[in-house]
Order: sequence, then C-alpha cells, then structure tokens
Amino acid sequence: MLELDRGLKFDAARAEEALFPALPAHPAVCLIEPREEKAEPYLIRTQNLQRRLQRLLGPPDPTTKRLNLRDFARGIRYRLTGSRFEQTLTYYHQAKHLFPQRYRNLVRLRPPAVLKVNLRNAYPRCYVTRKIRLHADGMPAAGSYYGPFPSRREALAFSERVLDFFRVRRCQIKIRRDPAFPGCIYSQMKMCLAPCFAGCTKEEYDVEVNRLLQFLQTGGGSLRTAFEEEREKASEELDFERAAALHKKVEKLDEVLRGSPEIARRIQDLYAVIVQRAAEEQTIGVFGVHGGRLAEPFFLHFAEIASQPRSAEQIFRDYLESAASAKDGDLSEDLSLLSRWFYSNPREGEIFFREKDWPYRRILRACSRLLAPAEKEPAKNPGPGPAPSPEGAT
Repeated sequence: MLELDRGLKFDAARAEEALFPALPAHPAVCLIEPREEKAEPYLIRTQNLQRRLQRLLGPPDPTTKRLNLRDFARGIRYRLTGSRFEQTLTYYHQAKHLFPQRYRNLVRLRPPAVLKVNLRNAYPRCYVTRKIRLHADGMPAAGSYYGPFPSRREALAFSERVLDFFRVRRCQIKIRRDPAFPGCIYSQMKMCLAPCFAGCTKEEYDVEVNRLLQFLQTGGGSLRTAFEEEREKASEELDFERAAALHKKVEKLDEVLRGSPEIARRIQDLYAVIVQRAAEEQTIGVFGVHGGRLAEPFFLHFAEIASQPRSAEQIFRDYLESAASAKDGDLSEDLSLLSRWFYSNPREGEIFFREKDWPYRRILRACSRLLAPAEKEPAKNPGPGPAPSPEGAT
C-alpha cells in the first residue's frame, strides 16, 4: 500500500506564513484530517499541492461558493507522486482503506472489457463480459479470460475477427441438439459446427473449443503455426492452389493480430512491469503485474546503487521473481487501474511484458530514458529581417 508519508498540523492563524510556504508545488495525494473525531476526512489528488491547499484552507472568499475547509481541518497528510499512475494508485489505496463502502465511486472504477470462453457450458462460446469470476484461491474460475480491451466495442470487434477462424457457436440459445431445429445464420453459412441441430458430436465441438483456447493462450501463435505447416505440406505436394489459400489465411491472421492491443492476452499469463519516474531525484517507481494483479510497488534509488553490493538488474530480478506468486488485491479492480493507464493518451512511463523471460536490459535502458533530463527546445531563430531604418529617415 502506498502510504501518505508526510504530515503537517494546520493552524489557521499561522497558515499563510508557516504552512503554505512549506508545501511543495508538486503533484500529490493529500488527506485533510478533521477536527471532529466523528467527521470523515477529505481525500484529494492534485497536480499542485500548494495551490490546491491555499484554495481549500486559505481565508474564505464571501463572493464565491467555492469549498473552504479552513474551519474543518486539523492537519494534513500527503504523498508526493512522480506520475499519474502512481497518483491514481495511491488515491485508490487510500480511498479503499478510508471509505470501503464508496471507494469505487470515488476512484471511478469500472471493470474492463474482456473475452470469456465459458467452460461450464457443455457447448462453450466466446463472448465479451466485464465480470471475472474467481475460485476460492483467487484464480479465474470456470473459463478462460482474455484482455483487457479499451472498450466493449473493441473487444467485440476483435472477437468477431478471431471467430472467423473457428467454427464455435456465437448464438446465445440453449443447445438441445434437435435435428428438427433449422439452425441460425452462422450454421447456414458454415461458420459454426451447429451443435443446436446435432450437426457435430460433442467430441468434435470440444476439439474446436480447444483450438480457440490454444489461440488465446498463445496469442495466435498456435493457429499461425498450424497454417504455416499446412502451407508447407501443400507446397511439397505441389498443391499450389491450396498453398495460396493458406497463405491468404496467414496474412488475414497477421492483420487480426496486429489490431490486438499488446496488453491483451490470457489474464493468467498477464505478467508485466511498469516503470515510472518517481517524485524523488534519480528514483524510478517499479510496479509489477503478476497474473493480472498489481504487486506491491518498490522505488529504486539509482543514486544509492553504487554503495550496494547488488546491481540494478539483480534488484529487478529479486523483485519480479519474489512477487511472482502474489495473489493479493482484487483482480477486476487491478485490471481496471492497469487498463486505464495503458490506454491513456498520452501515457507516462513504459511497460514491459514477460514472454519467456523478463527483458532486463530493455527495462534498464527505459530507466535511463526516464531519468534523463528533459531536453530544452532551442530558441527559434527569427531569421534575417529588414535592416532598421536610421533615425530621422523619412
């Protein structure tokens, strides 16, 4: 949990000369503590702590209806933040701790859109949902979840493109396996195995569902490999027409995968690390993501590394490997915070995903980029202009 690590007492008589000058003009999350014990504290996030508290705790202006907490406040506790992601995460932690009944509204949390293959159904289908059901051990229950996506519309569009490669049902009807049932448009277009009128056996349908699950688990790699192997076999058999058709399928699949967000993958396999510039000098905030959950962050002080026996890479290794089994936190809420940052524009900081291993060298290079001083724009040269006329010229 990101704590509010600084505090000051509030004295209205000396605020202008003692409190406000001591506050930094820096982004922060701040808690205004009430004088009365039964009153709720007031939690804010701001891009300029000094200016915001001068408005809230300064002398009231009788000509406006602006909120003033000068008579309410007993003291303040705050945390300086180096990025919007750190500020959002700090605000979320504090709101959840202080206001457990309404913190979701305060943070404006909305579960992200994901794709689900519901394995509890005898004939599973792939559909968009915002609800992720969990087992008692905290792992996703009875299905495979894939995402997160920026919106329900984009998740639906991606699923429609993916399902063109599989003959899994898209309808929502109850499957009765009635040969008299006419079927839907997808079965008539040969885009579904049609279990509704016993167009396939249960085993054949399960094979198709497993192909879809493998596709989601490998990020499309399993289907691409299968197409390439079939294409090579067709070429060896001199069946060039079939090879050309398979080549078009590969191109179509690549186009679908290019349209998929980099973060979208099976939720259980969502392992990543986010690096952000912190509020302190020469410090990087490191936020691990393990199975879709946000791990406890840590802050790497590069100015102190020279005096430590461990290298920066070893520090990252210790953090990412030790947090790999972390299961704390609400999966849906963590995904919501993560996707909000990932799809923000502009997006501060950088993210790196674990594939077979963590890209430690790329992570360290990103830290160097984040700590590098911002380059100042060169002054624009106005260029040669007309020579000034001498005084007295007409």
